[in-house]
Amino acid sequence: MIPRVRHLVAAALSALLLLPALVGTASASANSRVYSVTLAKTVADMKKVAAYWQPDRLKKADNYSPATPASQSSPTATAAAGASQIVTLKRPQGPLSVAPVLPRNSTAAKTMGKVFFRFGDKEYWCSASAVAAKNRSVVATAGHCAYDSRQARPADYWIFVPNPGPGGETPDGIYVGAAISMHEDWPGKGDYDFDYAFVTVHRGFKWVEKNGQLAMQDVGRLQDNVGGQGLTIGKGLAISISAFGYPAGPQPDGTRPFDGKTLKACSGTTRRTVAPSLDLQYGVQLQPCEFSAGASGGPWLINYQPVQKVGYLNGINSLTWNRDAKGGYDAVSSPTFNTTTGDVYRRAAALTTPQNVT
Repeated sequence: MIPRVRHLVAAALSALLLLPALVGTASASANSRVYSVTLAKTVADMKKVAAYWQPDRLKKADNYSPATPASQSSPTATAAAGASQIVTLKRPQGPLSVAPVLPRNSTAAKTMGKVFFRFGDKEYWCSASAVAAKNRSVVATAGHCAYDSRQARPADYWIFVPNPGPGGETPDGIYVGAAISMHEDWPGKGDYDFDYAFVTVHRGFKWVEKNGQLAMQDVGRLQDNVGGQGLTIGKGLAISISAFGYPAGPQPDGTRPFDGKTLKACSGTTRRTVAPSLDLQYGVQLQPCEFSAGASGGPWLINYQPVQKVGYLNGINSLTWNRDAKGGYDAVSSPTFNTTTGDVYRRAAALTTPQNVT
């Protein structure tokens, strides 16, 4: 999910109102260190993940647990963590701004969807979105929806399903994660100022019946099929945001207004927030918003166009808040998207994957 941050940070929030000089970016370095983890590098690796997510398993997907930062790897888990490296990137001159892209054969995008994966021997899911990139193969989600920083290990069997159906349907394909790109302080410290990840994915496929057996059918690159949200950074506070996700978990009073099968939206104006216990110093909060578990990783969009269904990514659902300490969540927050975020994105957008997966 989204861990439950309650009204315990009221004093810190009041202090921030008196200290506007604290509003800024979390990194001012000319270079950035990006932590990259391989998930499924080769076609054989990709096919192993694909074989796990056959239609019978996907039909049960809505019954799996929405992931939370408390999702622990099982002590009986046997899958090894993927190869990892820290890459130092020299920051290019000029601001980063990536324009949204529509699918090749449609006037409306279908970028939003769910990611499914395992920690240990248990399946989980989160929300996510496709982002425009030169490799046409990038997904944005929360860091805790791809990597368990406490266990120091990536998720296993990670896939993205855009525009999922309520019964496990995958109308726009299944995309196996190839590599996770994160800022080093998420895997290294579990710092919620960096609770975001850009995942490079393989070419998509669908399951089809061939000669009485299931077979993979190549459907091409993610962006070509569903489009990609734009990306913009460094926009500050008091801006209008549209947030999206698939909430499913219970509210603090135990009610369940969402079932996780339908894409939901919140909109409003952003403000600064902090959560000292989670190292969140530069959080951006959206209120009102009743999102619960399952919405983690869903996109925050500026200048969202409802007809074309695109905008500019400027955050992701990371934490839910119960600010008034009543029966339901009333706010959601994201890490600040700044120049460091742009460096992580550039790493994911530069990675290549095999040209054929079937």
